[in-house]
Amino acid sequence: MSPLARLLIGSQFAFNVGFFAVLPYLAAHLSGCLGLAGWMVGLVLGLRTFSQQGLFVVGGALTDRFGPRPVVLTGCALRVAGFLWLAVADSVWSVTGAVLVVGLAAALFSPAVESEIAREAVRHETATGTPRTRLLARFSAGGQAGALIGPVLGVLLLHGGFGAACLAGAGVFTLVLAGHWRLMPGRPEPDTAHRAAALPGLRETLHHRRFLALTLAYSCYLLAYNQLYLALPAELGGATGSQAALGWLFALSSALVVAGQLPLERYAAARLSWGASVRTGLLVVSASFAAAGVLRPAGGLWSSLAFVVLLTLGQMLVVPATRAWLPDLVPAHRLGLYTGMLSSLSGVVVLAGGAPAGMLVEAEGAWPWAALAAVPLVGAALVPRGSDGSDTAGFPVPRREGHRTPGPLGTQDDQRP
Repeated sequence: MSPLARLLIGSQFAFNVGFFAVLPYLAAHLSGCLGLAGWMVGLVLGLRTFSQQGLFVVGGALTDRFGPRPVVLTGCALRVAGFLWLAVADSVWSVTGAVLVVGLAAALFSPAVESEIAREAVRHETATGTPRTRLLARFSAGGQAGALIGPVLGVLLLHGGFGAACLAGAGVFTLVLAGHWRLMPGRPEPDTAHRAAALPGLRETLHHRRFLALTLAYSCYLLAYNQLYLALPAELGGATGSQAALGWLFALSSALVVAGQLPLERYAAARLSWGASVRTGLLVVSASFAAAGVLRPAGGLWSSLAFVVLLTLGQMLVVPATRAWLPDLVPAHRLGLYTGMLSSLSGVVVLAGGAPAGMLVEAEGAWPWAALAAVPLVGAALVPRGSDGSDTAGFPVPRREGHRTPGPLGTQDDQRP
C-alpha cells in the first residue's frame, strides 16, 4: 500500500476507537439516566445519523473544492467539541445539540476519507491489477479493528460514568487531529471548470437514475444496520434483563470484520459482480432479523448472537462493493460530492425510519423483527441491474465476468442519467 492508503486506513481505525467507545452506550444513557421513551431515543439516534449521513453531501462538496486535508482537520476538531459537550449534557436539548455536533464532525471527516480511499483503490488497481475491493476491504477491516477496541474501552470507562467515556473519546480524536495535521498531504487546487461545475453537479446527482437506485438500496441497508444501536440493546435487555453483554457483542461484530473481511472479499471478487454482492449482502441482513425473531422465544443470547453475526456478514458484502462501484458511476472530479450524496440521502431515510423503528422495538413478540426484515428485502430489489460493475466505464475489477478493458475514471459514458 502507498503511504496515503496507510494513513487513511490508520485514521479510520483511530476514529472508530473513539467513536465506538461512546456510541454503543448512548441509547442506554438516554433511556436510563435521562429516562427518555423508546420513540424519543429512536428520534435522537436518528437525528445523530441524519446530522452525520444527511450532511455528508456538504463534506463531499467541500472535499472536491478544497481537498481532503482541511475538511478532515475541521471534522476532527468538531468531534472533540461534540464529545466534550456530550460529557456534560444533562437534558434532552443539550444531548440533542451535542449529538448533532458529533454527527456533523463525521459528515466532514468521513466523505473526505472515503472519497480519497476510493481514488487510491482505483490507482492501486490500475498499477497492480489487484481488485479495488481489496484495498477497500482493508479500509473496512481497519475501521472495524477500531470498532473492536472502542466498545471494550467503553466497557472499562463506563465504570467512571458515561461522561468519562465521552472524555476519553475526545482525547482519542485530539490525537487523530494532531496526526492528520502533521501527516496528511494537501491536494492541488481543482481547475476552474471543475470548481464552477460543483453546483450543477449537485443537481446532476438527483437525475442520475442508476446512482439513485444504488443510493436507495444502500439506504435500506443503513436503516437496517442502525438497529444494531437501537434494536440490539432493547432485545438484549428484554432477553437477559441486562445489557452487560452489549459491548462484547459489538466487539464480536468488529472481530468478524477484522478476521473475515479480506477472505470474504476474495471470494466475492472471484464470483460476484458488485451488484450481486450488494444484493446478496442485503438478503443476509434480512436473514439476521428473521433469525432473531425465530430464536427470540429461546431466550438468552441466542437471538442477539444470530442478529449480530448475520448482520455483520451482510455488511461485509454491501459496503466494499458499494464503494468500489461508485467511482465507475460518477465523474472523477465529483467523487466527493457523490460519496457525500450517497450518505446524505441514506441519512434522510434513517431519520424518517428512526422513530417508527423505535416503536417497533418496544412491541412484544416476533412480528416487529419480521417487519424490520422487510427493509433490506426492499433494498435488494432496488439494486440497479444491467451494470453490476460490468457495463460501467472505469477500471474493471479483475476476474469479474463481462468487464470491459480499463478506461478513464469518470468518463462521459457513466455521467448519463
